[in-house]
Parts: sequence; structure tokens; C-alpha cells
Amino acid sequence: MAAPTLAVVGATGSVGTVMLELLSSRRNVWGEIRLIASASSAGRELTCRGESLVVRELTPEAFDGVDVAMFDVPDEVSLEWAPVAVARGAVVVDNSAAYRMEPDVPLVVPEVNQEVLEHRPRGIVSNANCTTMAMIMAIAPLHREYGLRELVLASYQAVSGAGQIGVDVLHDQLSKVAGDRALGSRPGNVRQAVGDDLGPFPAPLALNVVPWSGDLAQWGWSSEELKMRNESRKILGLPDLKVSATCVRVPVVTGHSIAVHAVFAAELDADGARDVLRHAPGVIVVDDPEAGEFPMPIDAVGTDPSWVGRIRRAIDDPRALDLFVTGDNMRKGAALNTVQIAELLAADL
Repeated sequence: MAAPTLAVVGATGSVGTVMLELLSSRRNVWGEIRLIASASSAGRELTCRGESLVVRELTPEAFDGVDVAMFDVPDEVSLEWAPVAVARGAVVVDNSAAYRMEPDVPLVVPEVNQEVLEHRPRGIVSNANCTTMAMIMAIAPLHREYGLRELVLASYQAVSGAGQIGVDVLHDQLSKVAGDRALGSRPGNVRQAVGDDLGPFPAPLALNVVPWSGDLAQWGWSSEELKMRNESRKILGLPDLKVSATCVRVPVVTGHSIAVHAVFAAELDADGARDVLRHAPGVIVVDDPEAGEFPMPIDAVGTDPSWVGRIRRAIDDPRALDLFVTGDNMRKGAALNTVQIAELLAADL
């Protein structure tokens, strides 16, 4: 039987580029790989698996003969085109937020809840938000061991989560503030140096942190904060899990980090939790404060696992654990998880 055909929709974007790198470096389970993007990108040539492929325009016919389609496009494009791909015979793995909370669309992290992949009545599988993903890799094995009851989260989100424009804006701002050592010591002088070039962010990011990520949702919460709550509940199968998140944008290029306070049903200690995490797939423990070894985005960037450290039992609650997680939001947070789901579907096909 011929190997299945894969389509990469949004192949020219920043996550699409990482998808092509992963398809070139991982075990090859695909026959034809088809690259699809908007009309403005059609005709470009990209390399995947050592061969030069011409990008096709996003049309219904582009999905003819496709078995699995990985989508990395804006929500509205997924809403319009994923059903088109399914109607043409493909299973869609969608990296947008369009379908994540739909009850008849599985939200899959293969190391955590691979079993839900089998039930996909709409022919669509969703990929989790990149911040949730880094955190859930560490929390899921602890939940299996101790029974999770509550999460209090603070994220430290990299600018690449806002796309290439976020990266460009940060570098532009850094070049504007470099060399002036008075900046940040008086009100307004950083804003003055950076000017109006804020890009997708509500305030300057150079020499600053911005306690906001996403769009304004109900009761003053941001959409990113609600995603962390709702997606954690769905992935872990805990519809009543208490989750409170504060999402913060920081001047980091790639690698989302999360400070986690997790309350469990059972008492636990840091050594036991560390042992659970050392044996968890897709997790690496980096936890030696005496030696200055912590999980940090400058080290996790370009790698696949969630890096976990600062593991300690809460001083005031023997059932609570505090820890710090970081992971590459472009890889496991987006491209890698999508590729892993697609490979599971390929094995199924």
C-alpha cells in the first residue's frame, strides 16, 4: 500500500517552516508532501526532505488525494478551509484556536491523551495552545500520580508567539534602546526611545514586561488566560479543574515559560515529583539551583521537550507543588505536536 499523502497548509509561515524542518529530520512516513499557502505565496519553492517543492495555492482541488492535512493558518482560514479539506477526503490537524473547544473535535497532546484521537466525527483534530502545551507536558504525569485539583499559573510568553512581526518588533526596539544606560530609570523614557512602533503589543517590550497576551475576554481576562484554563480542562479530562492564569509577554524571542502552583489530592514531596517528571515522555528535568541550573528559554529553544525545574513543595500546603516550565513554542508548542498527531494518523491509515 502506498504511503499516505500529506498537505502542509500555511507552509510559508514561521510555524510552517519548522514543520518542514521536522518532516525532513524525523522518520519518513509520508509519500507525497504537498505545500499549500495563500495565492501571494503560491509558486515559491521550498525544500523538504531534500527535495524542492513548489507551493500550491489554497484551492479545493489542492486537497484531492490528500490523506492528512496539517493547518497552520489564522482561525478564520481554518474555519473556512478545514471542512473543505475534510470533504475532499483528508483528516485535518489544525494548529489554530478555531476548533479546540468544540466538543466533537479532539484536542490532542500525544504523550497525554493519545486515546481521544480515535473519535474524530468531523474529521478534524485540534492542536493545543503553545503555552498550555509546555505546561501540560509536566502537569499530566504529576496528575496521573497525585490527582490534580487546582492550577495557579503565570506565563512568560515569547514574542515569536505573535509571529515573525513580534520577533522583528522586539529586535527593532532593542536596537533603539541599546547604548543609552539612562533608559528605564525615569518614567516615559523607554516609551520615548521606542516610539510608536509597538507592532502587535500594547506597550514597549524592550526593557519591559507586559502583563497581557491575547484579546480582551469576559470579566477582564485575556483570551490567552482563558485558553490555558479551558484547554487544560479538556486535555486532562477534568471539566471542573480550578485554573487561574496571568499571561505576561516578555522580551524573549522564542520559548514560553510558566510558573506553576499546582494543588493535588494527595500529599507529595519534591523528590517524588522530580522522579515522576524524570520518567515522563517529552520532559527534561533541569533543577540544580546551587549550580545555577534552571529551565530557561535560551537553552530550551530549538529542542523538543518541556524543560522543568525549581521543583519544590509549597511551604504552606503539603499537597501543593511549585515549579517552572519552559518550552520552544514553535516546536512542541506548535509544529512538533501537529507533526506527531499527523504521524499517528498516518500509522492508522
